[in-house]
Amino acid sequence: MEEESSSQRKPKRSISVFASVSSGILPAVGSSPDIPSTHFRKWIIPPYHRHYGWWQNWLIVLVVYTAWVSPFEFAFRKVNKGPLFYVDNIVNAFFAIDIVVTFFVAYLDMTTYLLVKDFKKIALQNVCRGFILDLASTIPFQIIYLAFTENGNANNEIFIFLNMLRLWRLRRVSELFTKLEKDIRFNYFWTRIVKLISVTLFVVHSAACFYYWLAAHYSNRGNTWLESTIPNFKEKSIWRGYVASIYWAITTVTTVGYGDLHAVNTREKLFTIFYLFFNLGFTAYLIGNMTTLLVHSATKTFMFRDTIDEASKYAAKTRLPEWIKLQMMAQLRLNFKTRELQQDTLAGLPKALRSNIYHHLFLPTVENTYIFKGVSRNMLLQFVAEMKGEYFPPNVDIILKNQIPGDFYIIVSGTVNIFTHANGSEEFLEKEGTPNLIGEIAVLLDIPQPFTVRTTKLSQLLRLGRHDFTRIVQTDIKDGKVIEENFLQHLKGLKQSMLDEISSIVNLPFAEENTDVQETDNLRPTNSLQCTDEISCEFESPNIGMHTGPLSVEKYRIPTQEIETINYAKYPKRVIIYNYHPKEHQQEHAQERLGKMLLLPNTLDELLIIASNKFEKQCSVVMDMEGSYIEDVDVIRDNDSLFLC
Repeated sequence: MEEESSSQRKPKRSISVFASVSSGILPAVGSSPDIPSTHFRKWIIPPYHRHYGWWQNWLIVLVVYTAWVSPFEFAFRKVNKGPLFYVDNIVNAFFAIDIVVTFFVAYLDMTTYLLVKDFKKIALQNVCRGFILDLASTIPFQIIYLAFTENGNANNEIFIFLNMLRLWRLRRVSELFTKLEKDIRFNYFWTRIVKLISVTLFVVHSAACFYYWLAAHYSNRGNTWLESTIPNFKEKSIWRGYVASIYWAITTVTTVGYGDLHAVNTREKLFTIFYLFFNLGFTAYLIGNMTTLLVHSATKTFMFRDTIDEASKYAAKTRLPEWIKLQMMAQLRLNFKTRELQQDTLAGLPKALRSNIYHHLFLPTVENTYIFKGVSRNMLLQFVAEMKGEYFPPNVDIILKNQIPGDFYIIVSGTVNIFTHANGSEEFLEKEGTPNLIGEIAVLLDIPQPFTVRTTKLSQLLRLGRHDFTRIVQTDIKDGKVIEENFLQHLKGLKQSMLDEISSIVNLPFAEENTDVQETDNLRPTNSLQCTDEISCEFESPNIGMHTGPLSVEKYRIPTQEIETINYAKYPKRVIIYNYHPKEHQQEHAQERLGKMLLLPNTLDELLIIASNKFEKQCSVVMDMEGSYIEDVDVIRDNDSLFLC
C-alpha cells in the first residue's frame, strides 16, 4: 500500500513543481514548492491549481472578445441594442465572478517568495492592485442608463466612453504572453510572433473604429472623409463603413497612403497627425522585435561561420597538411550539429541531477563493457557520473601511438580501426565497435599508447579520465580486483600482432607462450623503477615518468639489513617526508631543504623505519603540516606532507 501511494503521489508532485516554476512561484531556501492543497486554509485556492488555471484561460478568451467589441461598439452605436448587448452583460458577469474569486486566491509575496494564505492580506493585496479599475470595467453602464431613462435610448456619450474602461482587462493578455514566453512547452519565436500580430491587429482595429467615430459625430456630415467615399454612410451597412475604416488604418500604418481616403476636416487631420506620430514608434517597436528574433535565431550560425573562417585562416597561415585541415573542419561542423547533445548544456544543473541524467544515458552501455563486468553497481554509478559523451566524424584520429595516456573511451555507436606503425607506414590490426574500449591498455598499464585509433564513420564515445578512473578504483579493493582480472583476461585474448606491440613496451609473459598469469607484478614496464643500495630510486629511461597506474604500481623495496619486508596497500599513496618540525617549514630558508617522496607503507612503524634509514637519524613521531601528531596511517591522504622527527 505504501508503494502504491508513493507511486500515486509522484506524478502529482511533478505537476505541482512544474506548475510552480512555470507560474513564477519560487520556493524560499529550505522550503519545498510541493505544497499540497491540504496545507491551505479552507476556501483558499492555490494559484497553480488546475481548475483555477482553466478559469484564467477562459477569461483570456473573454478578454479577446472585449478587445474587439469595445472599440467596435464605441464607433457603431447600432450594435449596442442588438445581440452584442446581451453578450456584453454575460461577459461582465464572468468578470464580476472573477473579482470575487480573486479574494480567495493565495498570492506570492515577492519579498519572501512564499504564498500568502491569510484572508486579510489577500484582500489588502487585491485592493492595492487595481480593484477599483476592475470593478469599474465590470459595471454594466448600459443597463444602468436604460433603467434611469424614459425613452430607453442608451446612446449617451458619457456611458459610451465609460464602456471603454473594459479595455483595462487587456492587462491579462499581456501577463499571459509574459508567461508563455517563459513556458518551455511553447516555442519562444512563434510566441513572440503571435504577440506582435495581436498587437498590430488591435492597433489597426482601434484606429479604424475611432476614425469612423470622428466621421459619424461631426456636425457637418458632408465634410467628412467617409461621406466623400460612401454617401449617406449612416444609412448604409455598418460593415461597409468598418471595411473602409480598416482599409484606411492599414494603408496608414504601413505608410502606403494611396490617397483615395484622406482627412477632410480639422479634427480628422489632427487625429491623422497623431496617428502618424504613433506609427513611427509602433513601427520601430515591430522592426526592433522582428530584428531581435531573426538575429537571435541566426546567432549560433554566425558564430559557427566565424569559427570556420578563423580555423581556415589558421590552417592557411600555419600551412597545415590538407588531411589535417579536413579533419579539423569536419570536427567543427560536427560540434555545431551536435551542440544540443553536448553535456556542456547541463553545466548549470545541480550535480545530483546531472548524475541522474548520465545514469539514464550511459549506464546500460557501461554495464556491457568487458572491463566492468561483475563490478558493483555503486562503483558503476561513480564511473558514469565522471564520463563525458563526445562525437567524432569519420576518418578522425582519436588516439595517436606513443601518446601519453590521459583518457580511455567506450564506443557507444560507430566503429574504429586500430593501426600501428611499421617501417614508416600504417599497419591495420583490428576493428572495434560497440561496446568495446579503446585506450584502456595504456591507462591501466601506465605506458604510452601502443596503437593509433581512427574512426571509420560517425561515432559517439564516452570518455573517462585516467585520474578519475584511478581515484574511483582505489575506493574499493574488491571491485578493483574484478577490473584487474577482466583486463588481464582481455589481454590474453588479443591477437598476437597486438600483443607484440604491447610487449615492445611492457613485459607480458603470456604474449609468447600460453601460460596463466600469476601476479599483476609481472606487468612491469621495461623502463621500471630501479632501487639501489643507497636507498634511492631512479628510472632507467627519462622518457617514462612515475608508473602510477592501478595495474602497474611497483613494489617499493629497500635492501637493508634492518628491513626484511615492507608491506604496501593494493594502491599505495604517495607522500613527501621531511626530517624536521613543521614549524621550521614556514621559516625563510626551510624551503631549500627538500623532502623525499615515497610510497606510504601499511603501518607507521614501517614509515618510521624507512625515514630513519633515509635521513640517517632516528625518527619517533609523525606530524602533519599543522603540527598535529598522526597516530593512524589511514588518516594520511595522497600527496600529504609529513614531518618525522
